[in-house]
This record gives sequence, structure tokens and C-alpha cells, in this order.
Amino acid sequence: MKKLILNLLAIFAFSFATQAQDVIGKWKTIDDETGKPKSIIEIYKEGNKYYGKIVELLTEENKDGVCRTCETKYKNKNIIGLVILKDLEKDGDEYEDGEIMDPKNGKTYSCYIKLEEPDKLKVRGYIGFSLLGRTQYWYRVK
Repeated sequence: MKKLILNLLAIFAFSFATQAQDVIGKWKTIDDETGKPKSIIEIYKEGNKYYGKIVELLTEENKDGVCRTCETKYKNKNIIGLVILKDLEKDGDEYEDGEIMDPKNGKTYSCYIKLEEPDKLKVRGYIGFSLLGRTQYWYRVK
């Protein structure tokens, strides 16, 4: 009986700790093609909305911090400090109704994010419906 109670308390404590986790902080992105770390994104809150900006580049590509491959107004602009996540609103355990900008080409997509585990963030960018899109996983920087 004592083991059962201890196990239940441990499960409760773990689930509460997971729910208390927040997306605010620094996250490492992984390149879809190479599987290698690409950048560090800092997610922060302003008012009731969440944003994410690039604070560090981890690859040799664009190491000078200039977006040469962007096709939009971001072409030849600094990548460090670039806000790529915008206007996300917390709804239960998801953050939705926001936008994500792909720094590779400067295009913007609808976006939602969800904390899958305390240190693993699901990031989904899409056009129109969330079924038509791409998912990445970002990992918390300790």
C-alpha cells in the first residue's frame, strides 16, 4: 500500500512539474536536412503573446549573421535578433494563432507550438490547414 501511495505521489508530482513548464527560454533548432544543431531561439512573452528570436547561429552557413538567401525584405539583413515566431497565444497546452518565418527564405507561415516534454518543443508551420505543413522539434538549452 505504501508503494502504491508513493508511486501515485511521484506520478502526480511529475505531471504537475511537466504542466508547470513553460515555453519561455532558449531552444536549439535542428536542421531538417543534416540533423545537426542550427541555431538558438529565445522564446519570450510580451503582454499575452509569445515571440521567438534568433540569438545564436550554430552552423558555418550565414556565420556572419546576414540572411543572403532570404527572398523577402529580410535579404541581406542581420539574422541575429530576427524575430521568427510572432503573436502566439496560449490555449491550454498549445500556443497557437501565430506565425513563423523561415530564415532560409524569409517566407512566413501560420504556426503553433506545443511542449511535448519539459525539454522538447513541437513547432508546426503550415499554410491554410495545419495538416499541410512541416513539424520540427526544438530542444531546450540548459
